[in-house]
Amino acid sequence: NLPTENSNGWSIQVPSDATGEIGKAVVLPCTFTHPHKTYDRTLTAIWRIKEPYDGMVVFKCVTHSLNDLCKTAVSYKNKYKLIGNPRHNNLSIKIDNLTWSDSNRYFCRVEFSGDLHDKYESRTGIRLHLIAAPRIVNITIGSNQDRTFRARCTAEGEPLPSLTWTGPLFSNATSVTSLNHQITKELRSLTHDGKYTCTAVNSHGRAEGAVYFYKFKAASSSVIVILMFVTLGIKVLVLLAILGIAVFWRAGMCRHLFAFIPFAVFNQTVNYLPSVHFTEWFNPHGIISLISQMAKPKQRGQGTCSRPQRVRLTQPTALRFRAQVDRLGFMVQH
Repeated sequence: NLPTENSNGWSIQVPSDATGEIGKAVVLPCTFTHPHKTYDRTLTAIWRIKEPYDGMVVFKCVTHSLNDLCKTAVSYKNKYKLIGNPRHNNLSIKIDNLTWSDSNRYFCRVEFSGDLHDKYESRTGIRLHLIAAPRIVNITIGSNQDRTFRARCTAEGEPLPSLTWTGPLFSNATSVTSLNHQITKELRSLTHDGKYTCTAVNSHGRAEGAVYFYKFKAASSSVIVILMFVTLGIKVLVLLAILGIAVFWRAGMCRHLFAFIPFAVFNQTVNYLPSVHFTEWFNPHGIISLISQMAKPKQRGQGTCSRPQRVRLTQPTALRFRAQVDRLGFMVQH
């Protein structure tokens, strides 16, 4: 049976305590009796928190007649819902999605309006307690002022969970702090690489979180210096090579390049021949004159080889010309 508060024919029945779980819903029961035989006028149901009469109103609804539903006027954060029927002397409510801030004392109140103008409110109220299975809030690795490393694990739950670290060998230097529904445990000095696991346990469950720790050893200063000089040397060689090519090209050495690559000479010659009329292919200098024109550099101030000019070949030595072309073809094939 619920505890009863009586005064002048009024009574309110509410439990002294209620328990809800974080993230879920809870029902706060409240029933009442009044000294009037019947009542069909306006009725108001109210729920407050913290203290009676002057506490913050978190729920309020009004019904104007026997057949009228109690219409919600106030529902803080839309979390509160009437599940009882005030016309049947029931003011019970449900609170959805419980959070830590919902842990409070709740007071129900009923008001009659009109000729009777009567009201009554519970004085002791309902104390709402919250429970929660453990949850790892945060797990990190950080550095200390002495350049050592630490691991820190923070968990929450109600009752307050116990924390345990497991993993590679570590010193027993730990510290534990707690605030409200959270607890933090820290490993002050990490010395071994590997996986460190934090386990939180209370009467409603357990939770685990893990973090990995690896120390990166810096290379010695001599190795770093050697790598810097090697990199610098490669850059210098590349720069010298680029400068050499530029000087070689601007000096008009393209002809020497063609002289050392017979295949390139032959290929350039064959590609150029179709632009010469068949009747002009016979010249005493033959293909030598054509190759010379192809290797001729541009005018002063221009840094690359010029495009071969059109060569006029005259009649007499067709056979000799063809023999030289065949000879170049033989050199390329062998």
